Amino acid sequence: MQKEFGYARVSTARQHEDRQVQALLDYGIEERNIVVDKESGKDFNRLGYLSLKEKWLRRGDTLVVKELDRLGRNKAKIREELEWFRAEGIRVKILNVPTTLLDCEGQDWVLDMVSDILIEVMASVAEEERVKIHQRQAEGIAIAQEKGVVFGRPVVAKPDNFEMVMALVDSGQLKAVEAMRELGVKKTTYYKMRRSFLQAADRV
Repeated sequence: MQKEFGYARVSTARQHEDRQVQALLDYGIEERNIVVDKESGKDFNRLGYLSLKEKWLRRGDTLVVKELDRLGRNKAKIREELEWFRAEGIRVKILNVPTTLLDCEGQDWVLDMVSDILIEVMASVAEEERVKIHQRQAEGIAIAQEKGVVFGRPVVAKPDNFEMVMALVDSGQLKAVEAMRELGVKKTTYYKMRRSFLQAADRV
């Protein structure tokens, strides 16, 4: 018996999939047949999506998504996935691509041709938008850095006795473990400070 399954995806756990799920329910997909992933669309190694492909979908079934970029954001990989579904005899319907929803008995090749054109265009748009997002993020970071915003973990302040302890280490009077104890820092912090100290000394 042929079945229809729905797939929804949001990029992070903080985002909500309600809008996508409601669209799938409105289309007629049973709630128990809707799979949701909360993962990035950069690739297709997602738990829910792989479960659909490997355990749920069978030849003659249909996979429904609200928008193409919910399936993925990489144009080449989207094309590979769509070709896989076609080879497996699984139909893919995209709710905002009307031609993928039509039934044209005896002229499936016409629908395939039109849908391929639309999917190609929309996949390109989705990929372009992904590139733009990364570009905007990079520009935003650059502007923030110009304004003095510091990213990453805060720099640990050097203890007051740091220079003296380093001198004792250099002269062989203190071992690394003893220096850590004198400075009151952990191993990783000590070696970061030590490396920074040596680099600064090289530049003098």
